Amino acid sequence: MDVLSEVLSICRAERAVTARFQLSAPWGLRSEGVAGSAVIRMVRGAPWWVAVAGQAPQRVAPGDLVMLPLGAPHVMGSGPDVPALPFAALLERRTPGARDEAPLQLQYGGGGESSDMFSALLWFSAYCRHSVLRILPPLLHVPADALSAGMGLADTMQALVTETLDQRPGWRVSASRMGELLLINLLRAFLTAQRAPTEAGWWRGLADPALARAIAAMHREPARAWTVAALAAEAAMSRSRFSDRFRGLVGTTPMAYLAAHRMALAAEQLEAGLLPLAKVAQDAGYESDKVFARAFRRWAGVSPTLYARREGARRTAMGRVDAAAPAPQNTPGNDPPSSSRF
Repeated sequence: MDVLSEVLSICRAERAVTARFQLSAPWGLRSEGVAGSAVIRMVRGAPWWVAVAGQAPQRVAPGDLVMLPLGAPHVMGSGPDVPALPFAALLERRTPGARDEAPLQLQYGGGGESSDMFSALLWFSAYCRHSVLRILPPLLHVPADALSAGMGLADTMQALVTETLDQRPGWRVSASRMGELLLINLLRAFLTAQRAPTEAGWWRGLADPALARAIAAMHREPARAWTVAALAAEAAMSRSRFSDRFRGLVGTTPMAYLAAHRMALAAEQLEAGLLPLAKVAQDAGYESDKVFARAFRRWAGVSPTLYARREGARRTAMGRVDAAAPAPQNTPGNDPPSSSRF
């Protein structure tokens, strides 16, 4: 049973912005991050260092892949203590004025040992952001030799950026699809590596065959009127043992996990804007759209209607940036995709 495929089957990359930075030591760059996007980086040449707030700098070898699942602010450099220039300042200096989603290619540094950095910003669908990316650590570092496919992933990352720099017909779709492939393989490497975290989370649930069966059942039939007893039966465990083991490994109750999964699916449908609220509620397992609306507000902090309106504005902003128009004013939680904070 391939439960990871069940979880990731509806993770889609909506947009990709890529860049190639030819860096020479000493160099240091500080990114403010891009909220809601996944950042993936890979370097050929000299080793480099990366750090997110609250964590010690990590040395990254050539060919290793680094991912920031939700675009957290981070600092990079040829050494752990090199002063860092804000990315925004570098880009403003080298590419002043409005920028669209065209790939970037820049040089920076002191002229010493070189590092060729390939980077991608990926905007994933609502379900992927809420159910997968938001519960991952802020920084994932997958060494090239972690799996036999490690070097292949590095090659894929380099090909992703190189392909977009040429901007041949279809490059935007190609970048998004290659971004999805990178995400799947990065998560597979992360989940199977010996150094995977021991904190509770869905990745620990997937590693348990009994719990994985219950999780897969919830993903296959989210609208079904599940009970703890029915889920325990899927896991071939007693109700009490199943509940205790689920909470211990996943970090939440089975019904809370199911509710969050349903809300993430509903958020996906609300963002698409193709279904009436009653249908969204029904697909999420609610007979009443009013009951669904209350549950969604508890989960998202806003009503389904406001969420859909806000995400519609975000998509409109994405279209404006894609058309190379001046970027609209940002509102909290609604940043348009931009390469200015790469």
